[in-house]
Formats: sequence, structure tokens, C-alpha cells
Amino acid sequence: MGDSMKVQTLKTLATLMTTAFAFVAGLAWNGAIQAVINEFLKAGSATIGLIIYAVIVTIIAVIVTIIIGRSLGKLGIELDEE
Repeated sequence: MGDSMKVQTLKTLATLMTTAFAFVAGLAWNGAIQAVINEFLKAGSATIGLIIYAVIVTIIAVIVTIIIGRSLGKLGIELDEE
């Protein structure tokens, strides 16, 4: 397998891993984050709870994406930006 094929394979795997992690993490944390929010907000504050939940999940996804991107950067691999 040539070097360019290895690089393309690593890029594809990194993209798949990032996407899979974001999906699985979102599912795994869904109930936990909602339970914590419900502990601190009154029952009538559903919209605020959903906004807080969305912000928390987004922050987690961004952090993981940055970590994976930096790890690839150390290997000299850049992800294609679309």
C-alpha cells in the first residue's frame, strides 16, 4: 500500500471515528445530562433545559474533534475541509 493510500485511509478512519464518537457520546450522555438539568431547573423550564443540553453536547463534540485533529496534525496529516 502506497503512502498516499495510507494517509487517505488514516483520514477516513479519523473522520469515521470523530463522527462515531460524537454520535455515541451524545447517546450515552443524553439521559445523564437531562437528569442533571432537571435537578436544577423547575419542571416548566423545558426550553432552557434543552438549550443548556445542546450547549453541553456541542462543547464536548468540539473538544473531541480538536483533540483528534491535533493528534493527526502531529502525524503530519490534515483533514480535508469542505
